[in-house]
Amino acid sequence: MRYHSTLGLDRDEITELVVRVFQVLEGRPRGSGRPPTLGLYRQVVLVLLYLRQNVPQTVLADLYGVSQPTVSRIYRAVMPLLDQVLCLHEPELTSVFVNRDVLIDGTLVPTGNRADSKHNYSSKRLRQGLNIQVAAAADGTLLAVSPPVAGGRHDRRAITECGWEPVLDGFTWYADAAYIGTTATVPYKRSKYHDLTGYEQTVNKTISTKRSAVERAIGHLKNWKILATGYRGRLRELPNIIRITSRLELYRLGW
Repeated sequence: MRYHSTLGLDRDEITELVVRVFQVLEGRPRGSGRPPTLGLYRQVVLVLLYLRQNVPQTVLADLYGVSQPTVSRIYRAVMPLLDQVLCLHEPELTSVFVNRDVLIDGTLVPTGNRADSKHNYSSKRLRQGLNIQVAAAADGTLLAVSPPVAGGRHDRRAITECGWEPVLDGFTWYADAAYIGTTATVPYKRSKYHDLTGYEQTVNKTISTKRSAVERAIGHLKNWKILATGYRGRLRELPNIIRITSRLELYRLGW
């Protein structure tokens, strides 16, 4: 198996993850009953495959020779364990923002259109989802992913609701014109009465060049297809999935 392209992590990273999960389980009382259908390593790989490729559980069941309910039970058992063993790979915002030019952008985690979630409809992207804010360094390295807010939120409001705005106020950060009104360095907007001056055009080009790095970071984050191609599960569970998947990406990057 081409581990990195299929699962997002290489063999050594997966092995380390499995060892950590095993150590957590060793500290818990052993339950009675039948032994698990799949060993721990295959259970972790199954969950990684689900997150990386957003494969339907029925397809995973066929691939692993188990039932769909078994896949669901494995997923619900392993996800909290991954959350626990990866918690140290989510650094404090103040520590990763210091001495850096921080790049910020928002992106939508699509959920499919749901009748009871119209507040998640983004008129910009013409679909429902949850809005997450992404921070990256100037070289495109992912620094942090915010807790999600409703997809209908404008980025200016989302950066406040997720709790990042007061933290960013103490640092130098760059964003697009959606963040006008914050302390971010943003491009000049053209007025219907005045064209941009040569200086303003140069500043906008410089900011646009810098900001391409955060778009690359978002692209790498969304290689975890559960965040990109449409989440099909219970909406109340999606914030946890976003957090765990973000921690997996930070783990992959070596944080």
